Amino acid sequence: MPPLNEPSSSKPDTAGVRIPDDALIIVPVRNIVLFPGVVAPITISRPKSIAAAQQALREQRPIGIFLQRNAELDDPGPDDLHRIGTVANIIRYITASEDTHHIVCQGVQRARVLDFLPGTPFPVARVLQIPEPSTSTPEIEARFLNLKRQAIEAIQLLPQAPPELLAAFQATTSPAVLADLSASYMDIKPQDKQEILETVDLSQRMEKVSRHLAERLEVLRLSNEIGQKTKAAFDDRQREAILREQMATIQRQLGEGDGKAQEVTELTEAIAKAQMPPEAESQAKKELRRYERMPEAAAEAGMVRSYLDWLIDLPWSLPEEKTIDIAEARRILDEDHFGLQKIKSRIIEYLAVRKLAPQGKAPILCFVGPPGVGKTSLGQSIARAMGRPFVRVSLGGVHDEAEIRGHRRTYIGALPGNIIQAIKKTGARNCVMMLDEIDKMGRGIQGDPSAAMLEVLDPEQNGTFRDNYLGVPFDLSRVVFIATANMLDTIPGPLQDRMEIISLAGYTEDEKLEIARRYLVRRQLEANGLKPEQAEIDLDALRLIIKGYTREAGVRSLEREIGKVLRHAAVEIAEGSSNHVAIAPKDLTAILGQPRFEGEIALRTSIPGVATGLAWTPVGGDILFIEASRVPGKGALILTGQLGDVMRESAQAAMTLVKSRASQLGIDLSILEKSDIHVHVPAGATPKDGPSAGVAMYTALASLLTNRTVRNDTAMTGEISLRGLVLPVGGIKEKVVAAAAAGLTRVMLPARNRRDFDDIPQGAREKLDFIWLEHVDDAVAAALAKTPQPVAAAG
Repeated sequence: MPPLNEPSSSKPDTAGVRIPDDALIIVPVRNIVLFPGVVAPITISRPKSIAAAQQALREQRPIGIFLQRNAELDDPGPDDLHRIGTVANIIRYITASEDTHHIVCQGVQRARVLDFLPGTPFPVARVLQIPEPSTSTPEIEARFLNLKRQAIEAIQLLPQAPPELLAAFQATTSPAVLADLSASYMDIKPQDKQEILETVDLSQRMEKVSRHLAERLEVLRLSNEIGQKTKAAFDDRQREAILREQMATIQRQLGEGDGKAQEVTELTEAIAKAQMPPEAESQAKKELRRYERMPEAAAEAGMVRSYLDWLIDLPWSLPEEKTIDIAEARRILDEDHFGLQKIKSRIIEYLAVRKLAPQGKAPILCFVGPPGVGKTSLGQSIARAMGRPFVRVSLGGVHDEAEIRGHRRTYIGALPGNIIQAIKKTGARNCVMMLDEIDKMGRGIQGDPSAAMLEVLDPEQNGTFRDNYLGVPFDLSRVVFIATANMLDTIPGPLQDRMEIISLAGYTEDEKLEIARRYLVRRQLEANGLKPEQAEIDLDALRLIIKGYTREAGVRSLEREIGKVLRHAAVEIAEGSSNHVAIAPKDLTAILGQPRFEGEIALRTSIPGVATGLAWTPVGGDILFIEASRVPGKGALILTGQLGDVMRESAQAAMTLVKSRASQLGIDLSILEKSDIHVHVPAGATPKDGPSAGVAMYTALASLLTNRTVRNDTAMTGEISLRGLVLPVGGIKEKVVAAAAAGLTRVMLPARNRRDFDDIPQGAREKLDFIWLEHVDDAVAAALAKTPQPVAAAG
């Protein structure tokens, strides 16, 4: 505290002076403000001040410490002092020299001067002592905590601050004492301190102190930051430990108890409520005991706490089973999806079994089909029909085994796998979980996720599924797993064996029309802000969109085209040019442009050497043309069109078979010796492979060499052998649907594929005539024209 280097003068005569009992001896000071509860040394050198202090000491009276308004005055009068000061007790008097004395005072209470007594050798006044308010409100408590935090932080930032000072602030429990103590030790102007002293209202006083302290904190922080640049940085963990320890000390001083103990109590109660199985509960309690012994600053404490949170939040117990209403489930499935009777029947079967045997295992289904046929949305409908929560797990591109089974807790940032995360997200152990794009999982150096799926999708094993992060078994047997895939080729055999495969064929034209009418138009009306009475699309227009503007197995492109049409209608309605827009077929060219797809019949040329084949692709069935031509040469077979090895071998087998049956077909072999045969499959940029084009290649070669055209309403598929047998192939359902969509009326299929006839949609069966082939001679008899073309049209 700054000394009051006051000039000396003659000492006043205090002999015989009697001070009334209700009066207070006043000691004016220049640059110090004494606060109640604070012990501070005061230097006095003015004779009146020395006499006043000695008189108070002799009579054991308190004194009043009042700040001068003008520090330059040597002999201040009553009007030169502030009206509010502090009543203080002199606890020690020290004589340093003849003119300088020191008194150590302890502030007791605020006081307001009422009037000064005349005729005294030093200032004496009657005062009104101001008691501290005793009320405590939430606002005061909040300000108290904030101010205490600021004060402690400021002390910590002070260089060489004595530990006793920090202890004094930490031990303070009174908001008024804390405010006065903070103001006393703050490095601010005496006038600012006097303003705080004169603020009787506790809330306002604490606000002023906090504001000043915040300003000083900023200065101290900057100063400390500058100083730190010249030193080595403290270890972050050490700093965190210090701060946490200080926080714990503050909590103890405030009587708030040990936060760690309260947290452990809450975790213990949560573990008890989680209804974990014995092994999981034992593991949770073991980790909780470890967590309780760890210091909060330990790096592993956060990992253990995160692990406990995962264990507690998982739905270990089964929710109450809802009553299964088979009729309602059937209604929901029919409402959401058109067709798909086989899948709907399988779901109804499962619900019926669950109703009769509630403890049975959930099915594991795999929907396989081209994009856009409703695999993902079907899973949502199944969940709605079963009254269970639905969650989707995308497996496309997953190439790390830990994505399925989780990371071990030894790694920073470890988490459970996608399966456990999805279970936690739904909050139910009997949810419907869709494993989307299961055929697109990869494998890398981190492991094979499809191998990890073996345990998930095995009904005999998934009751004790063990996630690497959890380290305890979790029962997945009540989860209804529904996987989706576009093809089965990339799904490992053991994984396929664990799933019930249900194929979804592409939609026929009539099915697409019905889906568009029931669902797509309504959905796009809502998406584009239109009401049904504002816009409509004629059924013939919908059929034209299906035939002329889309070529797909599903309905995604169809929905996009419908959206374009309705957006055109929305523009007219928004502009006010029309209140109702009806879209007819004649309007589509102006909106969507010229049709992008023509009927395949128009592409077929009635010349020998061209046959129509059927192909399977990951996005559904398709038709392709096999073109054969004869040019002068030396009997070579030329193959083009990006054909794979198997398809090239099929062409060679077809050529050999044609040569071996040349006499039956009426072909002159000498022509073959002087000619090269060129077989081309259009769409040369698209790779093609497989044996199923064998019949079409044989038919095209026979057509070329006999000069008889192939019927343009007929498509064919089937593998051939060198003995002329027609062998079965796959993808019959998709191929037949593609033939019906292309406008064909006849399909020739291997007789041994009759078993697939029931899988063909009814709409496609009604449009097509089926010719079953046992031998290539059956194909020639059914496909080739009876009479040859004129010679000019040949090769």
